[in-house]
Amino acid sequence: MIDLRSDTVTQPTAAMWDAMRAAPLGDDVFGDDPTVNALQVRIAADLGFEAALFMPTGTQSNLCALMSHCQRGDEYIVGQMAHTYRWEGGGAAVMGSIQPQPLPNQGDGTLLLSDIEAAIKPDDAHFARTRLLALENTWGGQVLPLAYVEAATSLAAKRGLARHLDGARLFNAAVASGVPAREITKHFDSVSVCFSKGLGTPAGSALCGTRELIARAHRWRKMAGGGMRQAGVLAAAALHALDHHVARLAEDHANARRLADGLQGLRGVSVTPPQSNIVFVDLAADKPNDVVARLRARGILATGLYKLRLVTHLDVSRDDIERALPLLRDVLG
Repeated sequence: MIDLRSDTVTQPTAAMWDAMRAAPLGDDVFGDDPTVNALQVRIAADLGFEAALFMPTGTQSNLCALMSHCQRGDEYIVGQMAHTYRWEGGGAAVMGSIQPQPLPNQGDGTLLLSDIEAAIKPDDAHFARTRLLALENTWGGQVLPLAYVEAATSLAAKRGLARHLDGARLFNAAVASGVPAREITKHFDSVSVCFSKGLGTPAGSALCGTRELIARAHRWRKMAGGGMRQAGVLAAAALHALDHHVARLAEDHANARRLADGLQGLRGVSVTPPQSNIVFVDLAADKPNDVVARLRARGILATGLYKLRLVTHLDVSRDDIERALPLLRDVLG
C-alpha cells in the first residue's frame, strides 16, 4: 500500500530506532529523565523560548496551552477550521471551560484583521473575557505569510491578548517559506510543535513558552493524564528527528508538487497547488462518492472528510508517487 492518509503514519528509521535504544532513561514524572530534559532544553532554545514541556500528543499540548493562558469564562479567538477548535474534540470548552470565538479562515488560512478586531469583547460582565489569539501554521498545508503573522500578533498584543501558535507542522512552514522557525515563533507567547507528523517520530509534541506558563502547563498535563515515565525513548526519537529530518522535508514538498501536477487535466477534478506536503483534491458532484474505498482497492490509502486529502511524508518516495499517479488518475478520472 502507498499510504497518503497523513504524515503521522511513518515508521521510525533504522537510525531513529538506534537512537531510541541508546537513550539514557529516567522517570519524567519525577523530572529526571535526562533525554526528555535534553529535548526540552533543545526545542526551547531552538525556537527562542525560556522553557518547554514534552507532551504525548499535539492535542494535549494545545489544550494545556489554552488552559494555561485562559481561565474559566475566558475566550480565545481562533479560526473556524483550526485544529484547536474543530478537530481536537472541543477540549478547550469541555475541559477548560474556555469559550472559543471562531472566525472564518480565508483561503490562505489567515483570519481577517478586521474580524479579529471586531471579535475582541469589551470589559463587561455580559461577555466572556477575550484573552488569547490562536493561529495555526501550516494550516491545511498552507504557510501563513510572515507579514500577516507579524500584523495579527501585533494587533493582539496591542489589545492585551496573548498569542499561541499551533505549530504542529511548524518545520514544514519554515522549510517551505525559507524562514527559520525561530523567526516565526518569536511573534508568539507559546507554540506547540509536533514531532510525529513531518518529522517522523512515533509520538510526541512539545509546548514552548515562558517558565511561568510551562509551570502551569505541567500541572494541566498531569491532570490530563500526560505524565509519562521512561519517556526518553520518545524524546530520543524527537532529538534524532531535529538533527536529521528537518531539511529533508523539502523532499516531501517536492513530492506533493509532483503529485498535484500529475493530477492536472482530469475532468471534474480540481487540485489545489500545495505549498508544503498536503494536496487537497476537489471532485465534481457527479463523481462517485466511494473514491477513498476505490483507491484502497487499488493500493492507495487516502482520507476524504470534506475533500480528498493526500499527504506526502518520510515513508513515501518519488518512486511511490510515480507508481501512484496512474492509479489515482484512473480512479479519479
